[in-house]
Amino acid sequence: MRYPKLREVREALVSVFTPAYTTKFPVKPHIPFEGYRGKPEVDDKNCLGCETCANVCPPMAITFEDNKETGLRTIRRDYGKCIFCGQCEEHCITGKGVKLSDKIYDIAAFDRNDNVEYQEKELLICKSCGAVITTKEHLSFMHKKLGPKAFSSIQNLNVLNERLRLASKEETDVEVKDGLKRKDMFNILCPNCLRQVLVKNML
Repeated sequence: MRYPKLREVREALVSVFTPAYTTKFPVKPHIPFEGYRGKPEVDDKNCLGCETCANVCPPMAITFEDNKETGLRTIRRDYGKCIFCGQCEEHCITGKGVKLSDKIYDIAAFDRNDNVEYQEKELLICKSCGAVITTKEHLSFMHKKLGPKAFSSIQNLNVLNERLRLASKEETDVEVKDGLKRKDMFNILCPNCLRQVLVKNML
């Protein structure tokens, strides 16, 4: 019979009398250390629905779906796929839309759907071709960021009029029937349609 070495006996005694290194979750709440990367929490007021977080998410835990009929963008966040890398927080254009919390163990669930969150944002849609431009909150954020320079764009003026109603709806809402014309530039158009209008006016 082989007897244990003194070193092995010492390690066994140290292990027996040393307190556990791991936490007692879920019996007791887990208190993470500073800088711990847990579940990303979204601030709806500062989230613009601009797709930046979805574009930089490595596991594609954040996806977007645009519905032109309802005029809404649905943002789906699957925290079951999230690897808590912090890319969404780092690249958020407002710097406040998403922040990593200290929660990670608390999102454990038996049903994967319990870890999926949804969010909706109102879309800005081209009135000529029906293409999605962006969300209204995203464009509004760019207006504030640019300041007076934003009003050099016809698109920005059209959106401002839609919000403030500087002109009547009959004066600004022009139905596109037989191709884009000069008057159509007073509608909300995507960059491609607006370029077509401007090119026609120059010829």
